[in-house]
Amino acid sequence: MPINAKKARQDALQRVLRVARELSASADLKQILSVIIDAVRDLLEAERATVFEYDAKTEELFATVAHGLGGKQDDADAEANEIRFPISKGLAGECGRTKEIINIPDAHQDPRFNPEFDRKTGFVTRQVLTIPLVSFDDELVGVAQVLNKRRGMFTDKDEEIALALAGQAAVALKRCRLIEDRIMRQKLERDLELARRIQQRSFPSSLPQLDQFEIEAWSEPAEQTGGDTYDVIGFPCEVAETLAAGTDTPVDRALFLMADATGHGIGPALSVTQVRSMLRIAARMDSDLTSIAVHMNQQLCHDMPEGRFITAWLGDLDVATSTLTSFSAGQGPLIKYEAATGACHRTDADTIPFGLLPTVEINISQRLIFEPGDIYAVISDGIYESMNASGEEFGAHRVEEILRQHCKESACGISLVLRQEVDAFTNNAPAADDRTVIIIKRV
Repeated sequence: MPINAKKARQDALQRVLRVARELSASADLKQILSVIIDAVRDLLEAERATVFEYDAKTEELFATVAHGLGGKQDDADAEANEIRFPISKGLAGECGRTKEIINIPDAHQDPRFNPEFDRKTGFVTRQVLTIPLVSFDDELVGVAQVLNKRRGMFTDKDEEIALALAGQAAVALKRCRLIEDRIMRQKLERDLELARRIQQRSFPSSLPQLDQFEIEAWSEPAEQTGGDTYDVIGFPCEVAETLAAGTDTPVDRALFLMADATGHGIGPALSVTQVRSMLRIAARMDSDLTSIAVHMNQQLCHDMPEGRFITAWLGDLDVATSTLTSFSAGQGPLIKYEAATGACHRTDADTIPFGLLPTVEINISQRLIFEPGDIYAVISDGIYESMNASGEEFGAHRVEEILRQHCKESACGISLVLRQEVDAFTNNAPAADDRTVIIIKRV
């Protein structure tokens, strides 16, 4: 090899190594893209360069940083100037699909070349060198495209330098993506944990004490946040302003809520938290059950996205008369165990779920009188629909059997047995849906 050629090759390799060091020193995607396009342009003595990133989900190539896109851009400018096209099209698309370098000495004579950019900008493309950016595990990361050799044509030596630089660029881009994905995942996990804590704090920290009655309630989300909620608000019959939920102060009346939004996760958690807030405001205003149900449904019809809804059960327990007045919008079955006969009675929902039709007729007709030993169970479908390995659902009949067999136990004991039985039935498999239980027992 002639001395001049050998020295030129060594210089080129040294420049590639310098670029590699520069790429390894940054984790900022825009900076890395800028380094790559400047490096391939300068090393190959070309006029312009572009790096197209590959979006595997959409099977598209896109570029936000390129010579000729308008210099430094903020995020809004970059999005507006983004070039995006399917990997099935153009020189860059073929290069990405085949993962092979493409060297075109006369762009306008090649049918794969798209002259649209030239027409829009006035730039004249003569030669095109297109290089695949492939990571060490043979994953396509993107495609680099270099335009117009300043002197002559792109040579085999240029291709060799381009491939060497492409390997370093692919590693840098993939590393940057992994870092960005990790940062986003960590942020999402922090946000979800915060949302979980907020939702858990919205549940009563303790339940009101009612003479002659025991109450137990819990909710277990299938994910970090859930689409189920419950509430128990206790207050003296004549003084609704002095709410006593979550205290040890004996109360004469209790207002109950169980709500289940379609799905589980952040969105449904926000919806049911809104329902719980509406109930709290209504309780402070001493609204009756009919008014609460009507306004709650109308507000949810206004706020909920199309196709989304919330099943809900509302109950008002008067301790003095041992009477539970309740209303169910799509929530059921509701199960009452009758101590005198040992029988369980199921009640279906009174109407469709909240959030579907603003003109739903609200008719509060369910009034149950509790005798000593009677039990009332309000249970979300996450319990009823829990499945075993054979695909069999837990079902309402198993809940009824638990109520009959453990009727002598406290409300807390019955609730604990129910949870244990569901876990045993599913072999402790992760819950597919949120699970929520309210048990009311007259002692």
